[in-house]
Parts: sequence; structure tokens; C-alpha cells
Amino acid sequence: MPPRDITLSVISHGQNALVNQLLEDIRKLCAERVALVLTENIPDATPLATSGLSCPVERIANSEVRGFGANHNAAFTRCRTPWFCVVNPDIRLPADPFAPLLQALADERAAVAGPLVRNPAGNVEDSARRFPTPASLLKKIFVDKRRPDYPIDQGPQDVEWIAGMFMLFRSKAYRAVGGFDEAYFLYYEDVDLGRRLCASGKTVRYVPASEVVHDARRASRRDPRLALHHLAGIFRFLRRGG
Repeated sequence: MPPRDITLSVISHGQNALVNQLLEDIRKLCAERVALVLTENIPDATPLATSGLSCPVERIANSEVRGFGANHNAAFTRCRTPWFCVVNPDIRLPADPFAPLLQALADERAAVAGPLVRNPAGNVEDSARRFPTPASLLKKIFVDKRRPDYPIDQGPQDVEWIAGMFMLFRSKAYRAVGGFDEAYFLYYEDVDLGRRLCASGKTVRYVPASEVVHDARRASRRDPRLALHHLAGIFRFLRRGG
């Protein structure tokens, strides 16, 4: 049995039913190697189904709503393992994702790795991307092809950034750059962290041999408040030199 070497952080925004599906995947596939930090960002009538898990579980119940980066940074203060994994509640694990990711992170220069991400229909999502520019953002708005920026058939590769739905960090690299910038409330903190890691001389790895499924909510397209957070993240990133 491998040692518990990964602290896995999941934030629930009233999404405990989704988290429970993810917990069942973890129980079946990788509970022997992870320690869980589960944060309830808002109260939820559905209890977290942790009783059947064999791994250590720490639970955080926020007294006030916090942003994506602030929540994962708080979870990181509980991390005592060499690896720290950020996972969205709407992720499902068809297989243990960690062995290919850790193999790709064997190089000390590699700070974070992410898997190939599919939607429930099996289509590949654009989870490994190049840094956005005003031109690329306008193209996305008017064309919105959402095709991957990087190939999926060439093995592990260095990319500019990976999306925050699933990120496996070398803990000391996460610590060295101060984790997520909490000025970003909900969107673009993953882009910003990719830029800061690259600027520090580290690499970001995309590992298509590891796969997860992302049942994306796309909430910012329906909720004006979330759309404003998305726009604020874009402007903050571009203002800081994106």
C-alpha cells in the first residue's frame, strides 16, 4: 500500500450531492493514498458521505462565503503531504488519475500537472491552455470553438496553464509562490497561478494519459453575479500583464 502522499482539497458551494459522488470514486480508486480536506463554503442540507472512507478527512465549515483561491489556500494550511491536489466537486474519476500525473512530475522543475478532461459525452475539454490575450478572448466570445490548445496524443507536455477543476501541485512549489492569489474571487486564479509558476522558472504539465470527467455547470453563463466575477478576473489578469 502506498503512503498517503496527496492532500486532496474539495470545496462545496451547496454541492454536497456532487461531492458525495466524487467521494465514492475516491473510496473505490485511491482512498489508500489521499488525505481529504472538505470545505463547505455555504450550508448544505445534504450531509457529506464520509463515513465509508478509509482515508483521513478534515472538514471546514465556513462562517462566511470565501473565494476559490482563499478556500484552497486555507485547505493547504492542513496539508502535510508532498503533493496537494485541487479538485472541483463536479469531477468524476473513471480510474485512479494519480500515477501518470506523479510520473510526469518527477522532474523537480515541474510544479503542477493536470489530466486530460472530458465532458460526460466523452468530448475533450480545453483544460490545458495558452495565456489569454485581448485578441484570443474576443475570438472566444465570437467564435467559441473551445478546441484544445494542445494535442492529446503526444504524451506529457509543458503548457502555459491548466484549468482549476483538477490540479496536482508539488506542495513546496505551491507554498513558494504563495498559492492562489485571493484577489481573484472565483475565476482566473488558475491562469494567474500558471503565469506566476512559469515566471518563477517552474513548468506546468499536461498529462493526457490521466483522465477525469468534468460535468461542467457553466454557472457564469446563467448567473449575472458569477458572470461579473468572471469579467473581474479577466480584467485583473490582463491589467497585471496578461
